[in-house]
Amino acid sequence: MNVRRRHISAVALTAVTALGLGTLTACSSDSAAAGNTDRFDVVASFYPMAFLAERIGGEHVHVTSLTQPGQEPHDLEISARQMGELEEADAALYLKGLQPAVDKAVGLAEGPTKIDAAELTTLETHGTEAGGHEDEHGDEHAHEDEHAHEDEHGHDHDHDHDHEGADPHVWLDPVKYAEVAEGVGKAFQKADPDHAADYRANTAALVKDLKALDGRFRTGLANRTSDVFVTTHAAFGYLAERYGLTEEAISGLDPESEPSGARMKELQEIAKADGVTTVFYETLVSDRTAKTLAADVGLKTDVLDPVEGITDHSRGEDYLQVMDANLTALRTALGAR
Repeated sequence: MNVRRRHISAVALTAVTALGLGTLTACSSDSAAAGNTDRFDVVASFYPMAFLAERIGGEHVHVTSLTQPGQEPHDLEISARQMGELEEADAALYLKGLQPAVDKAVGLAEGPTKIDAAELTTLETHGTEAGGHEDEHGDEHAHEDEHAHEDEHGHDHDHDHDHEGADPHVWLDPVKYAEVAEGVGKAFQKADPDHAADYRANTAALVKDLKALDGRFRTGLANRTSDVFVTTHAAFGYLAERYGLTEEAISGLDPESEPSGARMKELQEIAKADGVTTVFYETLVSDRTAKTLAADVGLKTDVLDPVEGITDHSRGEDYLQVMDANLTALRTALGAR
């Protein structure tokens, strides 16, 4: 859509080099550069943002993702070409706090409308243990999340904009992801008013799908024999809180961090005490530590996908299908009937 051609500013080019963003380690997942189409050009930081842009934008948008399918998004580095795509785009859709290189690049880009998904819902702080009664803040956050910030229409306005140390994995809670979707829809309507009616309708359809997904999780996990699940890294804190579960993560919010010997011993004790049957790992990072823990305690392993990217190894072709596969895996691990 970008009829006015934009060029990367000299300031941005200088900062690209200074910040070490000039490496060519990550290319666009779309061969057409953002800003070079007749549609509303959106650069998305990684898959959950691209999914929102595609579902909400429909035929009116051209979406380019900064993160390749199969690439671990936390480790993304921005190339000079991608910086150019950001400058040329009509909108940049990202989640501040998840990908430091993206945060820097978006901050430098002078062209696009900047849509930060972290501003569209309430972020919380989670450690390696999250959700359920074991989190001393869990019930308080859940109560606030569902009631304190909602107006008479159920919309959340009093969002906390200080994201320091907050857990960015909001897309794994269908309710929070729906809040983000509504905010993205409004941003698209404002930035591209000629197609506002379609964006509004597409947003409503997506929110309906996400509410149905939430319903399947609530029903599917209602009758279970355990609340505790063990994961590779602490990506599922919001999901755990939403459905009254307790996540115990081998690593923290950084999937590449190595757990201490004390943490591994603690997890062995937790697994025995809480009747844990399964250690979950994910497809985009090494499963070595998860399988080591499982072998030490005699547990099974399975995939719990943080849906950070869709690959040939994913248990589904899009966010909704992979989340349904996650529900099936959780039901089995937690003894749901």
